[in-house]
Amino acid sequence: MSGITSDAPYLAGVWARVTELDVVSGSGCRVTTTTGDEYLDFTSGIAVTSTGHCHPHVVKAIQAQAERFIHAQVNCYHHDLLTPLAKRLREITPPSIETFFFTNSGAEATEGAVKLAKHATGRQNIIVFNGSFHGRTHLTMAMTTSKTSYKLNYAPLPSGVFVAPFPDLVHSKLSADDEIDRSISAFRHLLSTQTAPSETAAAILEPVLGEGGYIAAPPRFLEAIVNICREHGILFVADEVQCGFARTGKMFAVNHYDLDPDILIMAKGIASGMPFAAIGARSELMAKWIPGSHGGTYGGNPIACAASIATIEVLTADGFLENVNARAAQLTGELHRMATDHPSIIDIRGLGLMVGIEFDAPARVAAIVAAARTNGLLLMNAGTYGGVIRFMPPLVVTEAEMAEAITIFEKALIATA
Repeated sequence: MSGITSDAPYLAGVWARVTELDVVSGSGCRVTTTTGDEYLDFTSGIAVTSTGHCHPHVVKAIQAQAERFIHAQVNCYHHDLLTPLAKRLREITPPSIETFFFTNSGAEATEGAVKLAKHATGRQNIIVFNGSFHGRTHLTMAMTTSKTSYKLNYAPLPSGVFVAPFPDLVHSKLSADDEIDRSISAFRHLLSTQTAPSETAAAILEPVLGEGGYIAAPPRFLEAIVNICREHGILFVADEVQCGFARTGKMFAVNHYDLDPDILIMAKGIASGMPFAAIGARSELMAKWIPGSHGGTYGGNPIACAASIATIEVLTADGFLENVNARAAQLTGELHRMATDHPSIIDIRGLGLMVGIEFDAPARVAAIVAAARTNGLLLMNAGTYGGVIRFMPPLVVTEAEMAEAITIFEKALIATA
C-alpha cells in the first residue's frame, strides 16, 4: 500500500531514514539498539543533542519540571521559567538581541522571524541565499534552495522570496576574492532588478550553510551583506538553527564575524532534544509586532524551557568551549592527514564541531557512510548532490571518543577506495 512501510505499517512512510536502526536508549555520544548493538552517534539527531543523549543535568531539570507543570499555555498564564530563560538567552546572544519569542521548531521560528520582519518594516519581500535550508513548511520550503527534493510536488509555494548567490569558493573557477565580489555584486543587482529595497523586509542567511554542505560564509561577504542591508533599512536575520549553541566553537556562529543581527533564529541544540526554538530580536522590532498576530499552543512549554536552561548551563560551564575547539582541531587535523593519501577528498571545511568533508563523487559518500555504520559510527551526508559527509557529534565528545570515530572513519575511507 502506498505510503506504508513494511516494518512499521502504522507509521507514514514519508520520513527519509538515514539508517534502519531501532534504538532503545542513548547516553552521551552513544545509542543502543533493540539488538543490544552500540553506536557512536555523530549525527546528534541532526545537530540537536548538543549536550549528548540524556545528559544527567538536563534529565534532572526535565524530571523536576514534569512534577510541577507540563503544559502552561502562555496565552492563559505565564509560568516561572519564561523570564529566566529569556534573561539567560539575553546574556549569551549578541548584544543586539534583546527580546525573545518561544516556539517549537526551527521552521516555525523562521516563519515567525519573517512575520516579525514584515510587521517591523512594513515591507513584503525577503531575500535568501543559494544553498540554504530553512524548513519544510510552505513558506520555509519557498525559502530553501539546497535541494529540489525538499519542495518536490508542493508548488505553488508562497511568493515574495528572492534568491541571492552564496560564494562557492570550492567549485568556482574564479579566485576567492573575485567569487566573493561576484556574490556581493549579485546581491546589489538583485535589489536593483527584482526586489526593491523599499519592498524588502529582510535578508535571511545561515552563517554556516547546513544542508547546503557545511560551508561557512566568507567574512568579507557576510560583512558586505550586513552593510548593504543597513544601507537600505533591510533587516539582517541570522538563521542559527543548526550552527548555534556552541556548535561552531563559539556560542553562535555570528560571534566568529563580530556581527550583530537584527533577528536571530535558534533551535536544534537549544534544549538537548526537547522540541523548542526561539526568535531573538532587537527590542524595538519586537515592540512593533502586533499583539495576537502570532502565537502558538506549545511555545514556551515549561518542560522545554527547563531543558533549555539546563542545556545553557552545561554549554557555558568552564572549559566547555575549550573542549569543543580541541576536539574540532583533533578531527580536522586527522582529516587533513587523510586527505594527503586520498585524492577523492576535495575539501575539508567548517567551524568548531560543524565539519564537512567533500568528495568527488556522491556514491563514494554513501559507501563511506554505510561502511562506517557497519563498524559502529553513525554519520550523515549533506550538500546539494550528497557529496559531503558532515561531522556533528555531541559537543560533549571526549578525546578518546573522537579518536575512536576517526579510526572507524579512516577504515571506511580505505575500504571504499
